[in-house]
Amino acid sequence: MDRRKFLAVSVTGTVAVGLTGLLEAVPAVASGNDSLVSTLEELQQAINGAVPGDVITVANGTYPVPAGTPILVTAKHGTALEPIVVRAQSPAGVVLTGERSFVFAASSDITISGFAFRQSTTLELPPDCQRIRLTRNDFQLADIEGLHWLMVRADHSTIDRNAFHGKSTLGIYLGIEGAGSDKMAQGVHVTRNHFSDHTFPGDNGGEPIRLGVSPRALSTAGALVDFNLFERANGDPEAISVKSSGNTIRHNTIRDSFGGIVLRHGNFNRVEGNFILSGSNGVRIYGDDHRITNNYIEEIEGSGIVLGSGNVRDHFPGESAASRRGNDAPDRVLIGRNTVLNCGKGISGESHRVLPPLDCTIAHNLLIADSGTHVDMPFQEGITWRGNILWGDAADGNIPADGFIRRRRAHTWADEVRVRPLKAADVGPFAS
Repeated sequence: MDRRKFLAVSVTGTVAVGLTGLLEAVPAVASGNDSLVSTLEELQQAINGAVPGDVITVANGTYPVPAGTPILVTAKHGTALEPIVVRAQSPAGVVLTGERSFVFAASSDITISGFAFRQSTTLELPPDCQRIRLTRNDFQLADIEGLHWLMVRADHSTIDRNAFHGKSTLGIYLGIEGAGSDKMAQGVHVTRNHFSDHTFPGDNGGEPIRLGVSPRALSTAGALVDFNLFERANGDPEAISVKSSGNTIRHNTIRDSFGGIVLRHGNFNRVEGNFILSGSNGVRIYGDDHRITNNYIEEIEGSGIVLGSGNVRDHFPGESAASRRGNDAPDRVLIGRNTVLNCGKGISGESHRVLPPLDCTIAHNLLIADSGTHVDMPFQEGITWRGNILWGDAADGNIPADGFIRRRRAHTWADEVRVRPLKAADVGPFAS
């Protein structure tokens, strides 16, 4: 499929359909009781007695949760068609303060909707749960050094239409891990959330999304991260940090941010149809068998796309912790049909590690700039270049002569296709 048709259909069409979904309330249930509670005691009693299809609505207000007495969701099970729903009377209308809010254990098919979380400890979805949905919530937890705000270890959980904002210290907004030390939660979906205003001044440890950690790199998670908006995500060079395998990162918008999309650990990940605009970092790649396709990257201070180098050739089961933390040189990576506009460099590599990429393909990308360098790739032996278009007055760099055609007239591809990145009105609990 050509670039114009892909963008017009896959991005514009899907966004248009998705905007309708933002207006939907919590899905209707086929049966069950609908109750209104106005105290934490009433809420706990309603949860304890809940059955599939029940909807528990909490009256708007601020509820200090006493230390040692969180809201327990233990051994409660809805069904896929009839979840147990606990919701605020209106989005962000119920404010939960204190040390903890909800504590989950051995539960499934639970939906939590519309709460403003202001607690001082991590909200956890543990691995003995599954199919937990957090939707239309507002996260601004205590700004404590090292505090992660939401940690998902429950299989097939959905994190959608939430706002995460206002952190200035070390710690991540959303982490996805799994059971034990090397497993990943399966099939987590992170969609239509708004991540903004992380201002941690350090250079590591403030990711909006961290999808795994190095000991879990070879675990296949099958997560889908799509249609999320990141603005002023300045806590880490990695706005979306992927440290596991088999995930799809698509149709997200990262705007005015220090962070980009980084495949730091893991294999067989896909990065498709994302917008990265007016920031410091684009897409950076380590590991094997990834596909980086149909992304639009504009006005990045550094390189639009970085195909990394390695200090290890491949990660493997049983390797030392030090080896696992190393950078896996990319093998069999496809970088295709991306548009890179007015970045410091279009596509570049790394020379400060000794292991080069192998069997990688860079094909049919459109690189547009009137200054700087289109390509700066120190390792050429392991790369096949084919059908790329270089446009504008920037220097070609060291792209092989048979790997591109040249155009000189300045051009903005986005003007020719009916696409647009996401904006705040498209995502989060107050989307309209």
